[in-house]
Order: sequence, then structure tokens, then C-alpha cells
Amino acid sequence: MVALDQGVKALVVQNLPYGTPVPVLGNVLQLLYVRNPGAAFSFAVNMTWVFSIVSTAVVVAIILFARRIRSMWWALVLGMLLGGALGNLLDRLFREPGFGRGHVVDFISTPWMMPAIYNIADSFICISMVIFVLLVILGVNLDGSRALSAKQQRAADAARAQSDASEADELRASRPLVDDPRAPRDGRDTLGHDAT
Repeated sequence: MVALDQGVKALVVQNLPYGTPVPVLGNVLQLLYVRNPGAAFSFAVNMTWVFSIVSTAVVVAIILFARRIRSMWWALVLGMLLGGALGNLLDRLFREPGFGRGHVVDFISTPWMMPAIYNIADSFICISMVIFVLLVILGVNLDGSRALSAKQQRAADAARAQSDASEADELRASRPLVDDPRAPRDGRDTLGHDAT
């Protein structure tokens, strides 16, 4: 993902005129090469170094957190998020005007959908967030198991309690009766007759 993002950005920088829309599908999709010093929607343009630090922290956190993932879907989410964060971080670190203050190359424009101009890394980040929300709503855990709804949890707890009670009853029934210390030990029943 990072290689794709950086490769396409290199082609954009070499081949597209800066700031001039190039229609691909009319107003539905345009290529528009700009450099963004801020975050999405050019937010906080004078804080580029802050975004570099935050992006670095996100990348490190994802790498450390990834060891706990056992679900293909969560691996996909974190992989896309990592790829997107790394793609834009590389721009901030190595593009003009300088290390840690570089401007991100944006070039995808979809005016009908949103006024923002974005790139492949941004797309990976947005798609990963949509999948993240769906996984949380569906209750998919990091290990791939599903979280139970409150109703399912109550039913499971009731079944477990009933099973525990049945096991306790079976255990009591299978136990030999405790000897009464007052009972005769010579083989006679309690009425004094010979038990044989």
C-alpha cells in the first residue's frame, strides 16, 4: 500500500500540472495536484510538524498492537491504517519544505462527493475507519470471535447457571451416602435383623 501510494504520488508530481484540474470522469472524478501542509480539509496548515509526530506515534502504536491481532478483518483494518499513515508520514518527512514539515501530495478530487482533495493514503485511512466502525458494531473481537449482545449474554449466563446446577445435582446423586456413626457395623440392618 505504501509503495502504491508513493509510486502514484511520484507520477503525479512528475506529470500533472500543479493546481490545474484534469477531468477523468467529468465532474465525478478529477485529478488535481496540490500540496497540503495540514490535515484533512487543509486543517491546521501551520501545524505540519505536529502531524508528523502524531503520525509517527500512530505508526509505532499500530506495529506494537498488531501482535495481538488474530482476526483477518482486524488485520486488514490495521494494515490499511498503517499503510495510509506511513504514506502520508513519508511525505511529511521527506517532501518540501523540509524534514518533518513536508507537504502531503494530494491529487484525487471528487467534487460531487466532498470538497476535499485527497490521495491513496487518505483513501486507505478512510476505508479502514469504515471497516473499523462495522467491526465494532458487529461485535467482532481482535481474536475474530464475536461479542455477545446483552440478550445473548443473559441467555448464555442462564444456560451456564442451569448447567452448573445440573452438574451439582448429578454430583450429589453419585456420591455414596455418608455412614451414620450410630449405625451398627456388624452387617445387620437398622431393625436388628441380619442383612444377609
